[in-house]
Amino acid sequence: MTIQARQMLVSPGKYPIKGRYAMTAEYITFHNTANDASANNEISYMRNNNETVSYHFAVDDKEVVQGLPTNRSAFHCGDGEYGTGNRKSIGVEVCYSKSGGERYRKAEALAIKFIAQLLKERGWGVERVKKHQEWSGKYCPHRVLDEGRWDEVKTAIAAELKALGGKSTTPNPTNPTASSPSTSSAVSGSLKSKVNDLRFYSKPSWEDKDVVGTVNKGIGFPTVVEKVKVGSAYQYKVKNSKGATYYITASDKYVDVTGSVKTSTSAPKTTSTSSSSSSNKSVGKIKIVGVSSAAIVMDKPDRNSSKNIGTVKLGSTISISGSVKGKNNSKGYWEVIYSGKRGYISGQFGSKI
Repeated sequence: MTIQARQMLVSPGKYPIKGRYAMTAEYITFHNTANDASANNEISYMRNNNETVSYHFAVDDKEVVQGLPTNRSAFHCGDGEYGTGNRKSIGVEVCYSKSGGERYRKAEALAIKFIAQLLKERGWGVERVKKHQEWSGKYCPHRVLDEGRWDEVKTAIAAELKALGGKSTTPNPTNPTASSPSTSSAVSGSLKSKVNDLRFYSKPSWEDKDVVGTVNKGIGFPTVVEKVKVGSAYQYKVKNSKGATYYITASDKYVDVTGSVKTSTSAPKTTSTSSSSSSNKSVGKIKIVGVSSAAIVMDKPDRNSSKNIGTVKLGSTISISGSVKGKNNSKGYWEVIYSGKRGYISGQFGSKI
């Protein structure tokens, strides 16, 4: 059954603030609202204020409400006035994410069905769905990220799309098999993408979970550190202008590199940020609460820049070695002992027992 969005559209007189440009959408961006307002209230607030923040749809447990036409741009991705997220994507806000619970689960389920419908209508595959974080690095959709369920959400959208008879997912252009790097070549130069939406990774990997962003044609990285073998293909280890390190395909079909390449037999070193259990003494246990399915275990107490090292299911218990304030979470973090190593779980998702 087709999901009908109830329209509460922004006045065209406010387009210079809320929907500045005509748009031919290329993506759909998934958001969490980070509060507990209904879809009606989300759209009502957005359309009546004079802030530039705007989005196309809000979804709660009962309905989908539309605030902007899908042929107008919106300011919902934080990547600037001319960023691809703001200029080329349809923003879908999922309500009730602050407190979670049954209302949120129903809102997310309805949003998944609605996004699949939008994809089907446009002849798109699920690869067109992005999380807010991919455009600007903002920790959104926060509840989905906290629970480590982004892959699960995309799989659910793909399943709904398949049920509607929609397009199957387009595979990655690079070899998806990941393994430890075995050889490397030193490189001196810079890199630019030959295509739009070329993915780059947090570590040598072809896995979706390690994707941290995309670059468009003509955009790239000012520094290429080395060329590493990942599985049966190669990636470049690169740095951005702030010195952060990433990995991107080395295929000349997708990237241009300036500078010379020197062969080296040394393999890049890998490091672990987790401590062994010998330095972790249990001081008690927590029970996982407040999540839809599982709490994510992080390698450091900073949900904006940590890596996921595992999950603990709702209702399960886990030993703790203490708690820390950490960064980017007012509730702090539980320091847990996960698979014999130190990890961190957001404070709101653990109840001491």
